[in-house]
Amino acid sequence: MTVESVIDLLISRGLIDESQREDYIAAAYGSEHDITYAVEELGLLQRDQLFQLVAQDIGGEYYDLTGFEPAPQVLRAVPAGTAKLYQCFPIQFLEQGLQVAIANPLDPQNLEELGFSLNTSIVPAVAPPEQIAALIETFYYGGGAEAPGAKGSGTGESNALAQIRAEIAALSDADAEEESNSAPIIRYVDLVLYQAIKEKASDIHFEPFEDDFKIRYRVDGALYEMAPPPAHLKQAIISRIKVMSSLNIAETRLPQDGRITKEINGQAVDMRVSTLPTVFGESVVLRVLDRSNVNLNLENLNLSPEIHEYIVDTIEKPNGIFICTGPTGAGKTTTLYACLRRINTEDAKLLTAEDPVEYDMDGIMQVPINEAIGLNFGRVLRAFLRQDPDRILVGEMRDLETAQIAIQASLTGHLVLSTLHTNDAPGAVTRLIDMGCEPFLVAATLEGVLGQRLLRRICPDCRVAYKPSQAVLAQLGINPNDLGDNQFYTGQGCDKCNDTGYRGRQGLFELLDMSNPIRDLIAQRAATVVLKQKAQELGMRTLREDGIRNLFEGITTIEEVLKYT
Repeated sequence: MTVESVIDLLISRGLIDESQREDYIAAAYGSEHDITYAVEELGLLQRDQLFQLVAQDIGGEYYDLTGFEPAPQVLRAVPAGTAKLYQCFPIQFLEQGLQVAIANPLDPQNLEELGFSLNTSIVPAVAPPEQIAALIETFYYGGGAEAPGAKGSGTGESNALAQIRAEIAALSDADAEEESNSAPIIRYVDLVLYQAIKEKASDIHFEPFEDDFKIRYRVDGALYEMAPPPAHLKQAIISRIKVMSSLNIAETRLPQDGRITKEINGQAVDMRVSTLPTVFGESVVLRVLDRSNVNLNLENLNLSPEIHEYIVDTIEKPNGIFICTGPTGAGKTTTLYACLRRINTEDAKLLTAEDPVEYDMDGIMQVPINEAIGLNFGRVLRAFLRQDPDRILVGEMRDLETAQIAIQASLTGHLVLSTLHTNDAPGAVTRLIDMGCEPFLVAATLEGVLGQRLLRRICPDCRVAYKPSQAVLAQLGINPNDLGDNQFYTGQGCDKCNDTGYRGRQGLFELLDMSNPIRDLIAQRAATVVLKQKAQELGMRTLREDGIRNLFEGITTIEEVLKYT
């Protein structure tokens, strides 16, 4: 059950007030356990009382499923993959339909999709989520052996996915649109999404070629291939994704953009969908926008103490401009959302202009840019200034008009957060001036520039120390005689990291502190290299130096640091 759905239920039953909503949501997200335990920790209800309340709300029953064994025909009514995807377990057949205990019974869309996938009427029931998960593992996967996520045919493919892949292979290619709404295709697409999200993928690629159809997903910046479905079903699978994202199935000649919102394994996930016409059909890429990332705060970004303190001081100022810079995929959006979450208070009006809006955030007015109808950053920013904002997020300063309005907003008492695509922090200053901004205005309004990169972390389960060659150390600019007790590490590869040696990602940061000497150089139109040299004299740690710090702390490898700095 999601935090928001349970809080809504508690408010509707009068157990808490609407004014307490944000406090309880924050407490629930801050808890180490799920929302059902958090309610008990907060002293509102015992856990079983909450389940009974949920059962009353949906007009169903609450079961303690300890020791429960379903009849064989009941178990066969729900395929293993579907049970795992929706976190549900069949209980019995009733006159009204199949009674199913489901981990998130408060989501009507979840129940509707489950009924459609099984082609039967669902009678929802309530049971503790951990009991449902245990029953799925016991009865579908033999007590956890070879559960989804175990290796099958293809990188990281689950048995459930392989089973459904075999099932859809039997489908004909008679009518792609009709097949796209068939239960096997629905279950297959759902499981592909489940598998990719379980592996913490950031993007899912569906790629048609002349003789095959590839499905790849990006984890920690690297692409991995799933075992492919039959090539003749590529149109049905792509049509299913287009149906899910409310796109025009009949239009295959033009690019389209859409969005999918799904509850996967009790977790709300947004996916941004992009289609692209190619020689052999439409290529589709889904960008996974995990809403749990929105709950990231600055403390979770692994910033050094001095950078963390500087950012907090800067974003709490009443006016000025704070810029995050780096290439696409460097984590700039994550950093700015963490900043927004820090300053999203009841006494401040926050407005964002984004292309597109990646995460929905409570309490913030978010505007999607739409160039096709003339709704660009400049036009939105001008409208923002008439909306009495305190803080403004501009997705990207792409042109002179946007930069000038951002500067004007800062001068008139607003804090502006934005991004730029430059290689390092000092480069952002000269980029603004090259666009046509007056140097003295840039010097007066800019409060700080954070340059960043994302690189892969060594898997902690297979990390080992090793001694690099002198040639590699020379590339890093390190003298072997200066190493002292410092060691270098690499990942050997294990089951936990799919034999890659890496698991998760880590940010590298460099902060350009807008001190008076730097402001003077900006006003004099100093070159990027001059700004960088002065900033280093004043104590700025470059991306490469931050990378070396991460090397010595055993967080990442030499290859990653050399690749990204």
